[in-house]
Amino acid sequence: MKKYSVKLVVALMRLLSKLPLRFHYAVSDIFSWIALHIFGYREDVVTVNIARSFPDKKYSELKELKKQFYRHLGEIFAETVKFSGCTDYQKLRKADLCETVFTPELAQAYDKGNGMIILTSHCGNWELLGGWFGYLPEGFTPAIREDKVRVVYKKLSNSFWNEVFAINRCAPLLSKGFDGYIDSTRILRHALQHKNDKLVYVFPTDQFPYKEATRHEIPDFMHQKTYAMTGGASLAHKLGMSVVYLRFESVRRGHYRMSYETICDNASEMDPGEIMEKYYALLQKDIEAQPWNYLWSHKRWKQ
Repeated sequence: MKKYSVKLVVALMRLLSKLPLRFHYAVSDIFSWIALHIFGYREDVVTVNIARSFPDKKYSELKELKKQFYRHLGEIFAETVKFSGCTDYQKLRKADLCETVFTPELAQAYDKGNGMIILTSHCGNWELLGGWFGYLPEGFTPAIREDKVRVVYKKLSNSFWNEVFAINRCAPLLSKGFDGYIDSTRILRHALQHKNDKLVYVFPTDQFPYKEATRHEIPDFMHQKTYAMTGGASLAHKLGMSVVYLRFESVRRGHYRMSYETICDNASEMDPGEIMEKYYALLQKDIEAQPWNYLWSHKRWKQ
């Protein structure tokens, strides 16, 4: 029964995706307003997070930032629905949701390491990552092959929505038979089995460490002590991989830009904790530049 329910929801999302993005934004603005002003969805968490992260901002500025964040949260859902219908790269380019910038430095980092770890955050819209190669200009040939990429994820507690989003995140890749979506509990074994294949692993990294995850204390991230997951950095250190930071900027409403900054060419020469400190320094810089463009509704600073 669940199998057919998942197919039904996915089919409904793809049907809705045919509507213009401005329609989805209009609906999302209404739901964002309701989420904040009627239901107060995680408002306490959002308020505490932004107040502690921006201690120099006035109350009126924090209030405006909170309103901008809820609008952005609605945009994420609207864009996710639109993305669901991008079942090939031609449709994805037409939707113009995102662009990705491959630089010579990224190719050099990949060439120098024994594979690559790309550390990502909850800036921008992480639900659009499955279109990574489709955001490149048509005809552009990147140094990294599509079949070399593995995307690491943690299963949602709700198995139904876990399946729905697993399908949705890979919408442009399903017709290509993409099988690089790897559960975080299997990543170490997978990486060791393929250590000579020079793979690229996309790691979500800014969550509070899972119960079983290794962690490192960051003394000051957004003016707070933060515990960082070191799984990706530790794997890169163990296998001598390069490590790259993925920047996810909002260019305008309905369009993002993904770009990359090298943290190290050979992680075996760095301590995983040092790698994570560099990652969080880059992330803080991006958050300060576009504070609304980050997911503030989760408890990242637990003690």
